[in-house]
Amino acid sequence: MSRPTKIMLIRHAERPAKVGSPYGTTTDGDKDANSLATPGWQRAGALACLLAPAHGSLQNPELATPQSLFATDVGRLSPSNREQQTITPLSSKLGLKMNAEHVKQDHESMLKDAMACDGVVLICWDHKFIPAVANEILGNTTTSPHKWKKKRFDLVWVFDWDPSSETYGFKQVPQCLLSGDSKKPIKSKHAN
Repeated sequence: MSRPTKIMLIRHAERPAKVGSPYGTTTDGDKDANSLATPGWQRAGALACLLAPAHGSLQNPELATPQSLFATDVGRLSPSNREQQTITPLSSKLGLKMNAEHVKQDHESMLKDAMACDGVVLICWDHKFIPAVANEILGNTTTSPHKWKKKRFDLVWVFDWDPSSETYGFKQVPQCLLSGDSKKPIKSKHAN
């Protein structure tokens, strides 16, 4: 049976403020509330270097260069471009097409497609749904945190397949890409 050996789950990069700056901007520099803020664009570029370094190995051995990319669909139900914008530099660098066929509320269908991939999968999703995606990957509701903190854009949740137990293990890897990024994982009363 085909399945990913590693799944990495990230939140989209920094969003604009609800009022005032920082504003969201498109790739053309136009103001857009559904796009990344300037720090988000910086993170998106840095993620491409983190997960696909041009020279040398990855800075953290828990991470890997993805072979499949998933992000939320942009449409009527979810007008945000942020998930796709966050991994577009990585997609371009690797020459990989991003699967963006699923709206954020349809994470079960997205995960079904992701689980049919071989190798390493990267999923960029809305933070409100990341714990549910993690629970589906893990097959339980006690291993990972129940909430992704609203102000955290700087983590990678990593799931490694263990063939001996036929389950995924779970780790949190701090990105440490931008000033202000935390080295601490999201705490959970159930997670390690």
